[in-house]
Amino acid sequence: MAYLIRKSQKDDVKQIQKIAHKSWHATYEGIIPLEIQNQFLSSAYSDEMLHRRIFHSLFLVAEEKEEILGFANFSPVKGEGEMELGAIYLSPEQQGKGIGSALLEKGVQLSPDARTVFINVEKDNQIGKRFYEAKGFKVISEFDDNFDGHLLKTIRMMLVL
Repeated sequence: MAYLIRKSQKDDVKQIQKIAHKSWHATYEGIIPLEIQNQFLSSAYSDEMLHRRIFHSLFLVAEEKEEILGFANFSPVKGEGEMELGAIYLSPEQQGKGIGSALLEKGVQLSPDARTVFINVEKDNQIGKRFYEAKGFKVISEFDDNFDGHLLKTIRMMLVL
């Protein structure tokens, strides 16, 4: 597979939204009720919110033949050298092909001052947890997260670069 990792552009919004919906529904089925997923997706992945994230954070896409296969969104946090991985999602049929790893590696490469990367992952998201553990992330805390009225058990993980 010959895909390219690049910074996202405003023209990518519709494809990013499509992947977010497919990935969320596949990942969180049985974890987060569908109605709450859809509420979150319509807000967090609205045109306006995506434009803001694309232009004010490091937002990467993996693309093959003008089709976006997945994306990752990184933001610096207050602590010096700290970076938050706010989202990394792939179209479900693209998982397990190294694309998520390439997105993570490119985000780290484009953030040379970063010394640590943080991520929150739902405790029941086994695919996500295994991915981050395989990349060297370690659990640093667990907490209850009120997600639009639905209580989630969330794990905070950290990768030291």
